[in-house]
Amino acid sequence: MISLNSSSFLSNSGFSGISRSVSQRKVLPPVVLALGSNGRAGELNVSAVMESTLKELRDGNTVLEVDSKSAVSGGVRDVQGEDAATEDQIVTPWTITVASGYSLLRNPHHNKGLAFTEKERDHHYLRGLLPPAVVSQDLQVKKLMANIRQYTVPLQKYMAMMDLQERNEKLFYKLLMDNVEELLPVVYTPTVGEACQKYGGILRRPQGLFISLNEKGKILEVLKNWPEKNIQVIVVTDGERILGLGDLGCQGMGIPVGKLSLYTALGGVRPSAVSFLTTSITSCFPACHHTQLVGTPFCERDVPNLSSVTYPIFGSWGKCLPVTIDVGTNNQKLLDDEFYIGLRQKRATGQEYAELIHEFMCAVKQNYGEKVLVQFEDFANHNAFDLLARYGTTHLVFNDDIQGTASVVLAGLISALNLVGGTLAEHTFLFLGAGEAGTGIAELIALEMSKQTQAPLEETRKKIWLVDSKGLIVSSRMDSLQHFKKPWAHEHEPIKNLVDAVKAIKPTVLIGSSGVGRTFTKEVVEAMASFNEKPIILALSNPTSQSECTAEEAYTWSEGRAIFASGSPFDPVEYNGKVFVPGQSNNAYIFPGFGLGLIISGAIRVHDDMLLAASEALAKQATQENFDKGMIYPPFSNIRKISAHIAANVAAKAYELGLATRLPQPENLVEYAENCMYSPAYRSFR
Repeated sequence: MISLNSSSFLSNSGFSGISRSVSQRKVLPPVVLALGSNGRAGELNVSAVMESTLKELRDGNTVLEVDSKSAVSGGVRDVQGEDAATEDQIVTPWTITVASGYSLLRNPHHNKGLAFTEKERDHHYLRGLLPPAVVSQDLQVKKLMANIRQYTVPLQKYMAMMDLQERNEKLFYKLLMDNVEELLPVVYTPTVGEACQKYGGILRRPQGLFISLNEKGKILEVLKNWPEKNIQVIVVTDGERILGLGDLGCQGMGIPVGKLSLYTALGGVRPSAVSFLTTSITSCFPACHHTQLVGTPFCERDVPNLSSVTYPIFGSWGKCLPVTIDVGTNNQKLLDDEFYIGLRQKRATGQEYAELIHEFMCAVKQNYGEKVLVQFEDFANHNAFDLLARYGTTHLVFNDDIQGTASVVLAGLISALNLVGGTLAEHTFLFLGAGEAGTGIAELIALEMSKQTQAPLEETRKKIWLVDSKGLIVSSRMDSLQHFKKPWAHEHEPIKNLVDAVKAIKPTVLIGSSGVGRTFTKEVVEAMASFNEKPIILALSNPTSQSECTAEEAYTWSEGRAIFASGSPFDPVEYNGKVFVPGQSNNAYIFPGFGLGLIISGAIRVHDDMLLAASEALAKQATQENFDKGMIYPPFSNIRKISAHIAANVAAKAYELGLATRLPQPENLVEYAENCMYSPAYRSFR
């Protein structure tokens, strides 16, 4: 019997968040690990509209005014730098018990398939459970890509990737990271839209938490049912507005699952954590030049001379949690589908809906602490703004549809100035679509113009015009407008359709966020090209079928002069002998690095200035080589580097605003962000 000393890695309490070296770690009560007679381990018995507009909805409160009742607390263990250890260090693949034999092959966190070495096969009882060949992870990636490329249907590729994620986590992320430009459209938009539509038919194993009205009053208990205790990022949806596809109810789970895969692959947020149990001979720890958080799992480089006194425990405690809140659906087709997996009722609204969401938000904070990031995803307009306003001053919350989309579009516009010249304030913007995405983008552009020119926000908003389903938003419509549209109601005669609005306003930038495909017609694009040498046209709606126009249409109808980007990917277009590479204004540029920046700084609130910082960091990553091809975004092949710079900028702003809790501030935030990123490389098991 071996006596091991550890903080309880299933406990959520007692983490001070103070950095100190390993030599200063206090001795804690022992945990006993019993070994069977065969040497195997037995059971381990261990008990945007943005801030400026949202402020009005918050009765004047801002995210910088932290309520004493919502002080930093809770049980989340803030772990950074676990992956900074060298990849050749030897570790032990433990879950709650030491994983071995058949159970090891069925554990996606530790399974390596044919990459298990001869020594590992002997030590972990794998002989006979695998074919005799031993292959490298790189060869596995090559084989899998060859298999995936044989599929002609995108949904088949999606299902193959999800199957891989369920059986070999590291190989899934290695494959995605090494082939990000090819596989991003597979694991996320546009393919994820079809996956959500058919989610009830393709669901094999739940990958997140489903919280329905049936769990009202018991949500905290439901959160505790999730096996992973150390959560840093939650992506939650109620499925009411999935991409441009509408109400998909419970089947919207594909969105949180896909987003969190990108948090890990593109932003380096760990999908699972590493804990250590150490012997009671704490004096055996060598001196350490790195810091760690007291009472938390720590980086393996903290103990460079690993020996028999150190037992690294791999926990299947994921940092990322996908959640779908099921309050019913108004999609009659789903309600009539015998294979639908959600509640068979019309959507709950009003007080019933608000109470369920509030219980969820309170339970999240109680269970995971103050610094868990909650990302709202694909909520309908009427709820999205209210949720962001209500919880922005009490929780670390972020709405990717409002804030993430705004940040990535602003980055593209800043970058596009290198091609068209001038400043943002010298341009005029016209939006088709005045929902959460459109108004969120508009507000962030206005904020950036105000920052650059020192002009009042009310003045910079006048450079931005919006068209909704009823036509141009003007002051004569004020009484009938939703609250988030009112800041954009300017003095002008009413105009019913887009092409007339283009001809009257004469914008230099046309942005589509309507969710309605083919609305940038030939007449609209030709009108833009008639008074702009280089019209900027952004068709942002997803999936591809909902894009306002295609890349080929934009380049052809503008005679090759348009600067084009879209929400979904399009292939390069040849026009008059020149090849144009359309940019993709994809939120995946922003939210993974943005989330990482919040985590590494220990931020407790999201502020508009952090979004501006993220936009500026992304814009700086575009090069002259990209501009020469007509691109306003850097290639996704550099996404890890991009995310590190975004994270550093966001973290720096959090420290500047006094919203960071991880002290002291690292000297080099870019290097720190890179060191904190998850690595999918296989580890050697002892």
